[in-house]
Amino acid sequence: MSMPAPIPAIELAPGLALSRIVWGAWRLAEAADHAPAAVAARIRACLEQGITTFDHADIYGDYRCETLFGDALRADPGLKAGMQIVTKTDIMLLSKAWPGTRVKHYDTTPGHVCASVERSLQRLGVEAIDLLLIHRPDPLMDAQALGACLDGLVDAGKIRAAGVSNFMPWDVDLLQSAMRHRLATNQLEIHPLHLAPFTNGQLAHALQHRMPVMAWSPLAGGRLFGADPAAARVRAVLGRIAQAAGVDLTAATLAWLLHHPARILPVIGTTDPSRLAATRQALAVPMDRQTWFEVYEAGLGQAVP
Repeated sequence: MSMPAPIPAIELAPGLALSRIVWGAWRLAEAADHAPAAVAARIRACLEQGITTFDHADIYGDYRCETLFGDALRADPGLKAGMQIVTKTDIMLLSKAWPGTRVKHYDTTPGHVCASVERSLQRLGVEAIDLLLIHRPDPLMDAQALGACLDGLVDAGKIRAAGVSNFMPWDVDLLQSAMRHRLATNQLEIHPLHLAPFTNGQLAHALQHRMPVMAWSPLAGGRLFGADPAAARVRAVLGRIAQAAGVDLTAATLAWLLHHPARILPVIGTTDPSRLAATRQALAVPMDRQTWFEVYEAGLGQAVP
């Protein structure tokens, strides 16, 4: 059986390139079967399609998903070859896993971040995390302390690069000003029903600093398939694009993100291996400027000014 053509990779830091489409593990604990063999089968299906980057966070699945993924790697160590692991830290949930937490909050103190990295390494069963993201901006962030912590983790080989998630440009600049190593990415919510990053400076800042962007929830968490008027407008336009290209709605939506010059890496969450082949078809969907703006206009609900 012939393998599909490789998915292009995007370099985020020296020696670190992520696959253009990333698989997100946030739904892993919700799958009907998340035994090691079943998870390994999903990982293998991604790798066979050229999706080599896997996106985690310590909190996913109420702090369970990293361990489920790690159990699969421990059962089949050969899967690690050529894989890139992304994970996140700083959100503290109300959870039985953390009985001392009485309010959801963020923790970017060096003690917490370093301990979180050690826990993630143990849960995932890897020697280094390829990319560690600060999950949410912390109003109490001490940029000098956090920056030194992240630099130290890179220097120690615990992580290969650091980045952020959901940061505004000024948050990125503040943290970067306290670091020797460059922040590699900003992972943002971007989809046709959430257009703010195109105009609030987040994507402009990323382009200015040649920083590729990761897009979480690129299908609006399933809202694109819902009944609200905005979703129906967008779906009508994307449906025409999909039909013309001979692909499904998911591929057309991802193609719209891939067309942007910010080098967006969509993070998909399907747990159905059969959907992965269809997802990669996004790479071949033609998208000219006016077609892109038709989707954008549908998301806005009006013509651009």
